[in-house]
Amino acid sequence: MIDDPRRRRDILVAVCIALMAVIAAVSGLNVAQPPLARDLDASQTEVLWIINIYAITLAALLLPLGAVGDRWGRKPVLLAGLAVFGLANALAGLAPNAQVMLGARLLSGVGAAMIMPVTLSVITSAFPAEERSKGIGIWTAIAGGGGILGMFLSALLVDLLDWRWLFVLPIVLVIVAALMALRAVPNSRDTSSYGFDFVGAALSLLSIVGLIFFLHEGPSQGWTALATLAALTVGLLAGIAFAAWELRHPAPLLDVRFFGRRNLTSGSVTLMTWFGVQAGVFIVLYPFFQAVLGWSGLMATLGLMPMALLMMVSSALAPRLATIAGPRLTMACGIALGGLGLVLMALLVSVEGGYPAILPGMIAMGLGMGLSMTPSTEAITSSLPREQQGVASALNDVTREFGTALGVALLGTVFAAGYANAVATRLAELPSDISEAAARGIATALDIAGRQGPDGARLVQSSREAFVDAWQQSMLAGVVVMAILLAYILVRGPVGSGRADPA
Repeated sequence: MIDDPRRRRDILVAVCIALMAVIAAVSGLNVAQPPLARDLDASQTEVLWIINIYAITLAALLLPLGAVGDRWGRKPVLLAGLAVFGLANALAGLAPNAQVMLGARLLSGVGAAMIMPVTLSVITSAFPAEERSKGIGIWTAIAGGGGILGMFLSALLVDLLDWRWLFVLPIVLVIVAALMALRAVPNSRDTSSYGFDFVGAALSLLSIVGLIFFLHEGPSQGWTALATLAALTVGLLAGIAFAAWELRHPAPLLDVRFFGRRNLTSGSVTLMTWFGVQAGVFIVLYPFFQAVLGWSGLMATLGLMPMALLMMVSSALAPRLATIAGPRLTMACGIALGGLGLVLMALLVSVEGGYPAILPGMIAMGLGMGLSMTPSTEAITSSLPREQQGVASALNDVTREFGTALGVALLGTVFAAGYANAVATRLAELPSDISEAAARGIATALDIAGRQGPDGARLVQSSREAFVDAWQQSMLAGVVVMAILLAYILVRGPVGSGRADPA
């Protein structure tokens, strides 16, 4: 526990800068896919793996490395993670081919998994109870809005300089965070006499990799493809084995009995659902800006900023509201605002309405995310003992990664199916090869429209209208999900302090 307010501020700044580096790296490469593929002579599949291997490695190692931080000391693990992450980004920036880039991104994921859980566990272990929720609110704001801010800065660097400069920003952030951490961050650790749970760590890694791979590859390879089903089987079996092992181990990596606590369960379910809905919305928003409105990548990223900024503001305000109204009501208000935002985006969106038509929904979603995520994060971290805050923080982060993968898989599938059906209906009178090509995606439809003569204008308009139809279907699917979550939180939402919450 740190009593000096000035030192607590320095700790918070240091860990938030480190977190910003990790979060920005998740989405930064999305804006540089074409030049990256050209310069590295990489196929589209290789480019997608270069982007996804970071997130998969990060998700798979969060729980084991969060426990390592608890056992071996949070400060040395944070500094080691910053060193690995900085080295990996330097290697990525200098990569001569796709293979080196893939290895560098994998190493970045390892470093990020050492950094991310420690950043939150340092706050929960160093801050007194009355200040902890404020620190968590600021951490949540960076975790939620950092991806969009990172994407904006990445798009700016790609437009003005070159995609290799994307890796300079994380290196600078890492250096600043390391210097501040050396001076301000205290070292804390678990003093358990039992050995590290290597079997539990291996099983958790296998389960998370299998399930994340299933969610990532299902939409592209097919949900019934052999590789997809094999990943699901491995993930489920490893997850069952992990739970059985943890119940028997004297010092488990994660005591699964903690999930009997409503605070932990409700916080995890809320975060998973919110990040899933958010990821599903972003899948639709970004191509809407570029393909329907005709914006550049930089303008499209700038269009997301109101949602990100409002989410960051409401995350900082959520602890105060939770103190007054309670965490359950605060989370419920945030979820209701999120559902309202989805309804507004479904009802108001149109090709002609443009950006102003979806802005009210984005504003409501941004406010709702912040109000829900901060008390959800505190509910998770306060449910585990102080000596296991690295594991609690890692569980919080894994929940976010699972939610993101689940939202992309499910809402993305709803959107893709809705678009294909809407295009087929609107272009039924055109040759089948044209309508089938247009059904692959709006980018393909716009690409071939210029070669269709008089039918080109109709193809453009029909594909944009089909996109809006699919948008509405995916938003309404999100509304149903948020309504179920709201009902659950009103009945089983967090109450009081997680440590006082009976199993």
